[in-house]
Amino acid sequence: MASASTTITSSFLSTPSSLTEKPSSFNQTLSLGFKPRHSISVSASAAPSPPPSYDLNAFKFAPIKESIVAREMTRRYMTDMVTHADTDVVIVGAGSAGLSCAYELSKNPNVKIAIIEQSVSPGGGAWLGGQLFSAMVVRKPAHHFLDELEIEYDEQDDYVVITHAALFTSTIMSKLLARPNVRLFNAVAAEDCEE
Repeated sequence: MASASTTITSSFLSTPSSLTEKPSSFNQTLSLGFKPRHSISVSASAAPSPPPSYDLNAFKFAPIKESIVAREMTRRYMTDMVTHADTDVVIVGAGSAGLSCAYELSKNPNVKIAIIEQSVSPGGGAWLGGQLFSAMVVRKPAHHFLDELEIEYDEQDDYVVITHAALFTSTIMSKLLARPNVRLFNAVAAEDCEE
């Protein structure tokens, strides 16, 4: 089994020479190889995986009335709305820029932040990278922000590539919304009323 593990590992980590450099139409050499930030080790095992530590058939849910669910959700949402009616910063839009701005500002625990997002699902277009592809390209020195968020990436000379943009969006959103001075109000629109 050790030889299979070694073969798998070496085949994943070796880069064919035909993929490392290609001439581009812009009279430059296009580098297609990646410089992984961390090396990985892949191993294969024929042993069966252990059974889960819980029995799905033993799950029994206590009954709950819909009125209780509605009261809990409404009370908490309205409490947040009333509490954040007087806030220090309102950020309109929960895309990558709005989330990044809120993350930086929320480092000061005395700053109360409300994020307004028109869509039901926050994140804007940041769930996908550019041109509807999944990878996200981030120019240096913004990779330091990714380091702070503990998001892995492939490093190039002047930029880094996150394997899937959803890694950025889900990570920053979960860390941001865990902070006590931040509230997200999705499905809420902000209008600029010019007269």
